[in-house]
Amino acid sequence: MSTFVTYDPFQNVRSLQGEINRIFERDAHDSTGQLTQWPMRVDIREDENHIVVKADLPGMEQKDIHVNVDNGMLTISGERKFDDEARKESYHRVERAYGRFSRTFQLPNTTDMGKIEATYKNGVLQVTLPKLEEAKPRSIQVNVQ
Repeated sequence: MSTFVTYDPFQNVRSLQGEINRIFERDAHDSTGQLTQWPMRVDIREDENHIVVKADLPGMEQKDIHVNVDNGMLTISGERKFDDEARKESYHRVERAYGRFSRTFQLPNTTDMGKIEATYKNGVLQVTLPKLEEAKPRSIQVNVQ
């Protein structure tokens, strides 16, 4: 008795797409099942005097957030801990991300490294990167002769 196998020319494509989706949707869990990396969302804007980085870090305490500037790189890192570890098994769903996070940004060489400031308020970290005086745009008067 022979069996018929249905040929699906797109099976490999669907399989590849499924793998790609798993890569982007996967949760990098450690051995305890906690999320060890979560995406920190940022907005970066620039004006003539500053570059401002705003990062959403809801539910974090200031002591758990680290801002480092080294060798022209800005690194924002920290850890959000699961605050109810003792009763974890009583939760029906845990969708908020916990664990370590880190993002690194290359700073332009126009940044005044000695005057960088960071503030944290209402779950938003703001890092203000002032520009060097010589990097700021300036107007030049044209003399008519």
